[in-house]
Amino acid sequence: MGLLQRRTDRVPDLIEVEVREARAELLRLRAEVSRLQGALDSLPIGVVLVEEGGLVRTRNEAAKGFSGAGHGDILVLEAVDQHVQHALQGRVSGSSVELFGPPLKVIDVRAIPLRGGGALVAIEDVSERVRVDAVRTDFVANISHELKTPVGALAVLAETMIDEEDLEVVHRLATKAMHEALRAASSIDDLLELSRIELGGAALSEPVDVDQLLHDVAERLSESAEQHQIRIQREPVAQRLTAMGDRRQLVSALANLVDNAVKYSDAGGEVHLSASADGDRIAFVVRDHGIGIPARDLDRIFERFYRVDRARSRGTGGTGLGLAIVRHVASNHEGDVRVQSVEGEGSTFTMRAMAATA
Repeated sequence: MGLLQRRTDRVPDLIEVEVREARAELLRLRAEVSRLQGALDSLPIGVVLVEEGGLVRTRNEAAKGFSGAGHGDILVLEAVDQHVQHALQGRVSGSSVELFGPPLKVIDVRAIPLRGGGALVAIEDVSERVRVDAVRTDFVANISHELKTPVGALAVLAETMIDEEDLEVVHRLATKAMHEALRAASSIDDLLELSRIELGGAALSEPVDVDQLLHDVAERLSESAEQHQIRIQREPVAQRLTAMGDRRQLVSALANLVDNAVKYSDAGGEVHLSASADGDRIAFVVRDHGIGIPARDLDRIFERFYRVDRARSRGTGGTGLGLAIVRHVASNHEGDVRVQSVEGEGSTFTMRAMAATA
């Protein structure tokens, strides 16, 4: 009887130990679930876990961003529901949802069945990937066209000159061939310059005298301006200004702005080139009284190969890379580039770059 009593007395202790162990295990499981949820929340991709009956078990923070408040969210949630049903039937399912902006957004929705029942849904914003793919495709198509046109013309001109005996005709054909060769060379030069600026790492950081910079840019474009009967008006710098950056890049960017202004101005016009202090930046301004830019094109002119007037660009030899170069140079110098334009009245481009500290 004494042994039975002692065993009976130990029952509450054993129960208490088991309870403590169960609580510890529960706390451990909760901590593990919390860690897993934290890992899911750190993912940039939306993740939704659905039980076999279709009930949402959990979703991470990225997935919670599609709350259904907006029209685009509703379209994404509809796609999620559709693919969940397919996944619960054992099929991998997915599609892309385009949400028209601006800007255009593309959301990729994929659902896979899980062993033991249920489904896992991934929601990913692939807008940037789609944009880069489109830019790459346009880049290849445009540069192929830019190089194929002059090279094809050179072949035709050379073939024509082979049997030509009239020296005057040969001279005229050779002149055209030279222009086409220069056009191809210009495209290649622009491509090399853009690649060098994009892939060459951070810009150099050295003091650049602004007044001398404007002088060098004006001199560089003086011959082209003279050919187009345009006067480059370099306005005096009110105070001694020094930019901090890569001199070569700054010259390249400003030269592209002035070159565009010259090409798209009418004979007898003027292009104004100036610079002034703008806080801790220096604002370089190129202003013309040319044909201007339609409002619908202002948001796109800094894209590679984008040209407002393709017919006139062909005539002036533009590749559509100049303003892309300007944008990259401004970014490399912790600045930006802006444009104000009225069609038929002219355009004003303002590029800002970091000023040297006193």
